[in-house]
Amino acid sequence: RNSGSEQPAGPSKSKLPTRPKMADFKTKICCIGAGYVGGPTMATIALKCPDVKVHVVDINPKQIARWNSDNLPIYEPGLDDVVKQVRNKNLFFSTKIDEAIRECEIIFVSVNTPTKTYGVGAGRAADLKNWELAARNIAKVANGPKVIVEKSTLPVRTAHSMRKVLMANDRKIHFEVLSNPEFLAEGTAMEDLDMPDRVLIGGMTTKLGQEAVQKLVDVYAHWVPRDRIITTNLWSSELSKLVANAFLAQRISSINAISELCEATGADVQEVGHAIGKDKRIGKRFLNASVGFGGSCFQKDILNLVYLCESFGLQEISEYWNQVVKINDHQKHRFARKMIESMFNTISGKKIALFGFAFKKDTGDTRETASVYVAKHLLAERAKVSIYDPKVEEEQIEFDFNYYKALTPGREFKECVKVETDPYEAAKGAHAVAIMTEWDEFKKYDFQKMYDSMAKPAFIFDGRLILDHAKLQDIGFTVYAIGKPYGVKYQNMDDLNA
Repeated sequence: RNSGSEQPAGPSKSKLPTRPKMADFKTKICCIGAGYVGGPTMATIALKCPDVKVHVVDINPKQIARWNSDNLPIYEPGLDDVVKQVRNKNLFFSTKIDEAIRECEIIFVSVNTPTKTYGVGAGRAADLKNWELAARNIAKVANGPKVIVEKSTLPVRTAHSMRKVLMANDRKIHFEVLSNPEFLAEGTAMEDLDMPDRVLIGGMTTKLGQEAVQKLVDVYAHWVPRDRIITTNLWSSELSKLVANAFLAQRISSINAISELCEATGADVQEVGHAIGKDKRIGKRFLNASVGFGGSCFQKDILNLVYLCESFGLQEISEYWNQVVKINDHQKHRFARKMIESMFNTISGKKIALFGFAFKKDTGDTRETASVYVAKHLLAERAKVSIYDPKVEEEQIEFDFNYYKALTPGREFKECVKVETDPYEAAKGAHAVAIMTEWDEFKKYDFQKMYDSMAKPAFIFDGRLILDHAKLQDIGFTVYAIGKPYGVKYQNMDDLNA
């Protein structure tokens, strides 16, 4: 989920094979959970596997209604086209969970597993309530042997616990549990599904376990080269997902830590990132400094890993990974502090426009977005915040301000925040504009027009390093950008003699 990911080319649009009649489907798959993972994954399976019937089910009727409409519940480039090609042919969305469980032999479970906010492990451990409820319902209504596939991000050895729940059914129905973690980047998810780096499937090493693994391998083998389908034991698969996200987040926190050093010394973080990225051992990916990572997975998975290490008494390892999250929190906090300090240490009553509320471009996902945390700091200083995002609706923004407790105590959302549908209206009368998401359209704005409508001095804070800073300075803006040496005393070696 790199904040600097490129615009995807989208899934290949090869002509669809003839769909078999209802009774002729070779395999029937059900996915419980119609969210960011379940929907796109099942749509791709349906597109690539015309002999597979796919049900996507969810308890939320509004969510299902949108999957069956022209206004899908999530924005992902290429998704709409794929869904339209296969919906009601071999891809079906409904709330008929029990019927789908009984009909299908492979059941994906892709329910939300947020970080716990209560009890043991609060703030770190994954909340498995939804997963266990799904498992108990499967055990209750299943009418024969089933292969259950973990698609949600879960702690190591969860499959073992879920298998106990499933096998406790009083009808002696046999279940095999597989781990098949997703490695999708929002904004490029359809491309990732179309041409995955790898598909990971973990299962029991027993005969029945390996037969279940092969069933899922056969589904993916419709379009994924066999050498990209990796099979492991259950524990390796579950841990690999957490570790993959931890490593990616670690790189972002590493370059963000260096960005602060760059600002202090006069170095340029983009030049540093480019230089070290040329080393083949390091590579150039995930070296884009920013206001901080967001999304549903990075922080949740690292905290899950932290809690796992603590549970096994690995305190030093736990502290190591927790530092990745601490640096990310620090980056958001210091960006907000820099805004306040730059505007003469007082922003009370000043309008500040935040451009972007999605946690990254090309998605409408706002989970753990840096915008809401920065806004929280600004509101605490009694600023007036206006927000513009091309894909995120006001209802979602208001929900996030309440969910993340970003509002000033005793004040309502509409008292503190105004959501605009026009970026120029958002900036009108503002003392500052802050770039919070790297939407491509932000680069194309008429900043002279924007400057003319703003209070003076007018500030721009580039938290994504996407704007032409020299041009903005020529217009008259005071510019601050992550990891850039603007305002640093020693910008050149000659300054050392001063």
